[in-house]
Amino acid sequence: MNDKSKIVNRKSQAPFSLTLATVAVVIFLHFPFAIILLYTLTTDDRTYSFPPPGLTLEWFGVAWNRPDVWRALGLSVQVASVATTVALVLGTLAAAAVYRSKFFGRDAISLLLVLPLALPGIVTGIALRSALNLLDLPFSFWTIVIGHATFCVVVVYNNVLARFRRTGRSQVEASMDLGANGFQTFRHIILPEIATALLAGGMLAFALSFDEVIVTTFTAGQQQTLPIWIFSQLTRPRQRPVTNVVAVFVIAITTIPILWAYYLTKDTSETAGGGK
Repeated sequence: MNDKSKIVNRKSQAPFSLTLATVAVVIFLHFPFAIILLYTLTTDDRTYSFPPPGLTLEWFGVAWNRPDVWRALGLSVQVASVATTVALVLGTLAAAAVYRSKFFGRDAISLLLVLPLALPGIVTGIALRSALNLLDLPFSFWTIVIGHATFCVVVVYNNVLARFRRTGRSQVEASMDLGANGFQTFRHIILPEIATALLAGGMLAFALSFDEVIVTTFTAGQQQTLPIWIFSQLTRPRQRPVTNVVAVFVIAITTIPILWAYYLTKDTSETAGGGK
């Protein structure tokens, strides 16, 4: 190995102090999850004594047989699925319009599209609650979907717009010159280019919708999604082990699509979106 290669390798290696700090931050962020996982196995359903007096898998069976958990899970999956579908359609159309067209107020519209994700969740929730009351809309499944779609659209919009910026216009122009109509151009040229961005944005949107609490609180009424169910159980000390089991399940469900979305976009310059 020559001197130049050695210099490059030294530059590519992070200092030990920086590596140590990174590991410490990762442990700090994930330590609460380890605690939750530990206390899903405790035999004591009243206190968080350490070390746990014993270990058991009993609470997984109890959670599995709770009908209220399944109702909340079903509602969360339905809301996340519909909100993600709405976000995929609206986010893609908005990204295409902002990227391919020049019109008055384009920058303002782009800012308004991103704003729901930038604002604190409680501000978005209060605004949605006021709008629903003003329109005299009763709380229902669809009010939750509307609330979740406001920030899910942003995630899809960011992903698709980033992909459009990496896609040359020449292919679209060549397709039109060869006689393809708009639908054919979209199907054969545009859709293959943005497919992974759509998939990543959709998975992130689903994960964000599935574990959303604050906005859901203002738009759900008496309905309970799974995160709202977990929140309501915190005042019941004897239900803590079951609540921990459900929390671990929620973490697993939301982590998988986020990791997959990261895998799809890690080799690109796209911004996959952020969490609430």
